[in-house]
Amino acid sequence: MDELGFDFSSANSWFQHEQEQPFVLVKMKSEEALRLAETMAVAMRRCYITDSLLTQRATELGISQLEILCSTLPDKGATMAGDFGEILGYFYQSNRALPAIAIGAKKWRLKQDRTKPAPKSDVIHFLMPDRPNSSTQDAVLCSEVKLKSTAGSSTPIKSAIEDCAKDRTSRLALTLVWLRERAMKENLGDIDVQLLNRFIDSIDHPQVAKHFRAVAVICENLLTNELQAVPSVQDPNFTLVVIALPNLKEIYEAVFAATVNATPV
Repeated sequence: MDELGFDFSSANSWFQHEQEQPFVLVKMKSEEALRLAETMAVAMRRCYITDSLLTQRATELGISQLEILCSTLPDKGATMAGDFGEILGYFYQSNRALPAIAIGAKKWRLKQDRTKPAPKSDVIHFLMPDRPNSSTQDAVLCSEVKLKSTAGSSTPIKSAIEDCAKDRTSRLALTLVWLRERAMKENLGDIDVQLLNRFIDSIDHPQVAKHFRAVAVICENLLTNELQAVPSVQDPNFTLVVIALPNLKEIYEAVFAATVNATPV
C-alpha cells in the first residue's frame, strides 16, 4: 500500500496474465471492470491531489473540496482517456512489483494544465527495499502507456513501443532530474530529493536495475485487430503488456464520475 491508500494485492484478480510470451496479455473480466468505479474512486482522487491539501485549501479559501477537485481533473475526452490508461498502468505496475513496495511518482499532481497530459515518462516506480540505504536490490520501473477505447486510426501498441524506446534512451533520465527539481520546491509525498538522488547518482551507489514496459490499454472489442501490431519476437529490452477491458470508454468515464462523487462537498 502506498500513499494512495490502496491495497494493491486486492488487484491480483484484475491483472491475471493469460499469456506471457511474446507479450503479456491481460483480459479484465466484465465484473472486475464494472467494479473499478467503486474500487478506484478514492485512490484516483489521490492521484491528483492529497486529502490533506484538499482539506487545507478548502478551509483556507472557503470553498468546497469538490470545486477544488474539479479544477484538477481532466474533462471528458482524450486527456481523460490517457490519464485513466496511465493510472491503470500505475496500478498494474504496483501490483506486479509485489510483495516489494513500489514507490510511485504521482505525476498527475504535477500538471501545469489539467486539460493536457502530465509531462515526461508516463509511469515510474522505485524499488528501494532498504530505504534510505541503497542496495544492489534497488530498481526503477518505467512504463509507457497508450489507450484506445474507440475505433479510429490510433495505434496503441506501436506507439507504446516507440515511446518506450524514448524512455530507454533519454526520457527516463530527464524525468528523474525533473522530479528532483520539483521535489526541491514542493512536497511530492512518497518521493523526496534523497530518494531521487539515489536513482540519479550512478557513481556513489550500486548500479540500479531498470525495467521497461510498453503498455497498451485497449477496448476488448478492438483487441483482435490491434493485436496484429504485436511483434512476432519478444524484445529483450522491454516487456510489451496489452490490457483489454470491456466497454473501456464507459468504464473510465464511470471511474472519473465516481471520483467526483466520492469527494466531500
